[in-house]
Amino acid sequence: MRLLLAPMEGVVDWVLRDTMTSLGGIDQCVTEFVRVTTTLHPKIIFHRYCPELHTGSKTRAGTPVFVQLLGGQPEPMAANAARAAEMGAAGIDINFGCPAKLVNRHDGGAVLLKSPNRVFEITRAVRAVVPPHIPVTAKIRLGFDDPSMCLENAMAAQEAGAHWLTVHCRTKVDGYKPPAYWEWIPKMREKVSLSLIANGEVWTVQDYWRCREVSGSQDVMIGRGAIARPFLFNEIQRSHGSQIEAFQEEKKWPEIKPLLPQFFLASKDFKSPWFAQARTKQWLRQLSLQHPEAKPLFDEIKVIHNPPQFESTLQRLTLKN
Repeated sequence: MRLLLAPMEGVVDWVLRDTMTSLGGIDQCVTEFVRVTTTLHPKIIFHRYCPELHTGSKTRAGTPVFVQLLGGQPEPMAANAARAAEMGAAGIDINFGCPAKLVNRHDGGAVLLKSPNRVFEITRAVRAVVPPHIPVTAKIRLGFDDPSMCLENAMAAQEAGAHWLTVHCRTKVDGYKPPAYWEWIPKMREKVSLSLIANGEVWTVQDYWRCREVSGSQDVMIGRGAIARPFLFNEIQRSHGSQIEAFQEEKKWPEIKPLLPQFFLASKDFKSPWFAQARTKQWLRQLSLQHPEAKPLFDEIKVIHNPPQFESTLQRLTLKN
């Protein structure tokens, strides 16, 4: 059983990975995607997306971090993968799942799922230059608009040498609308033998167990559900060996609240006060989806646009009982 934190663009940066893995329960992380066009990125770019390369490709809590690449051309993808591997990346993950229109218009992400041959060529090129001991993995959706394409794309990734495949169980057209169609993973398993990691619409411990039951996957990647519920990974770990019907999820707002000023300060050091302010508002808004107590706090600070005022207000509100 593995629990993985999803690589959410514009959300799961170094600070959030560091914060989340410090809480425990996460077995692996993946960076936000490094966009590859025709050039070989300098090392500074990889360090910007994955500061963990300075610490053995692990967070400070010791959780391995894979570098994710996104692009449509095999040769540049391979060259950048080789550089990341040389810099000590624990693994290379290839993004075939991003649904963003801008990314798809520029030949990246989920648009590549229209052509299993391109999935094969890109994965094969990356696998060929990355040392055998470093995993090369891929993240896909069920397809661009046809979910049955997941079968051909899974076979393409396996034939090209992918170590495992993470499946966001929706198409690009589905976006993030519920439900996630976990039932496609058993169909994929009939076609491939590589490990399949289920992803999509896991918000609670009960969702996790339903996902495992329907998908047949022991390994699960969680994104938005974990950002909104930071202790979800711990709750899932604790639920193993207990009767799920009797398992009680805990309200963790008292433990979450002190994390916010710490997160702000870490984001401020990582980039800037303005960046820290935006990211803290973003996280607090996501927390309010699962914690009603976060909503009044978010409503009060969302209108603040001055970072020093934001910081002092955040400190004051999070110290309240």
